Amino acid sequence: MPIKKHGLGRGINSLIDEYSTYEVKKLEETGSKIMEIDIDKVKPNPNQPRKIFDQAALEELSASIKSQGILQPILVEEIADEVYVIVAGERRYRAAKMAGLKIVPCIVRSFTDLQRMEVSLIENIQRENLNPVEEARAYSYLLSQAGIKQEELAQKVGKGRSTITNSIRLLQLPEKMLDALEKGYFSPGHARALLSVENPADQEVLFSKIIDDDLSVRQAEALAADLNKGKRAINKLPFENQPQNDAKSPEILYLEEKFLSATGCRVEIKGKYKNGAIKKGKILIPFTSEEELERIFQLVSPGDDLYD
Repeated sequence: MPIKKHGLGRGINSLIDEYSTYEVKKLEETGSKIMEIDIDKVKPNPNQPRKIFDQAALEELSASIKSQGILQPILVEEIADEVYVIVAGERRYRAAKMAGLKIVPCIVRSFTDLQRMEVSLIENIQRENLNPVEEARAYSYLLSQAGIKQEELAQKVGKGRSTITNSIRLLQLPEKMLDALEKGYFSPGHARALLSVENPADQEVLFSKIIDDDLSVRQAEALAADLNKGKRAINKLPFENQPQNDAKSPEILYLEEKFLSATGCRVEIKGKYKNGAIKKGKILIPFTSEEELERIFQLVSPGDDLYD
């Protein structure tokens, strides 16, 4: 789901404006510098909120950089003599390395630890780059490292306090469910339905139903309410009460890797491999942005308009 853009805190807003517009005069006024820097002297930020980078999208950006160069500089801070850490722009940095660039344009300036994390977080939010789990972890990190309250964090990132609270609450999901949310197999709305289930066993039941039966958020919420009332899932939707085996066959894993190699899409195949073939099942293709959805659609129907 696209992240709505809101106003930012004044201090961080000025940093983002400076970075995004690439106005030389403003850079000079704030003491920042534009430099061409050896790419080997630029290092990723270990605290970068974004952990997952779509390989196919990186390859597309790399091809664009080979053709047009880097049109927007990378925002960095010098942390040692001629050693720079990325504050914003790691995707461009990765694509530039793939393109074989030796020199990259950078905006160099100084940050406090909190500013560095804030700028990186906000830049990713504005570009809709973070998945729900990455965003939640970034908020949690800022709260723990900066020692600020949720109200202050909400002001800094231009979000409502309830948005911050609901985001961080996602981290209470069991690791398996959190991993599925991060991969895009269900939405934050489904996650909130899961979190509302009181009994861990019932939570597992709902999780399986969401994944296997593609429940809508409303269906998941209704089933969560029934489970909390002690009703069995079978009263609402078909459900097999046998234990589920999460282990995938080597053949299924091999096919998933073939899809990844051929399309650049990380897919999940649901089905049973028997007698040398999969007779029926489903393929789940998660995406984290409108651009990625458009790219996937073009693989299926080249030249057609997604919304036509």
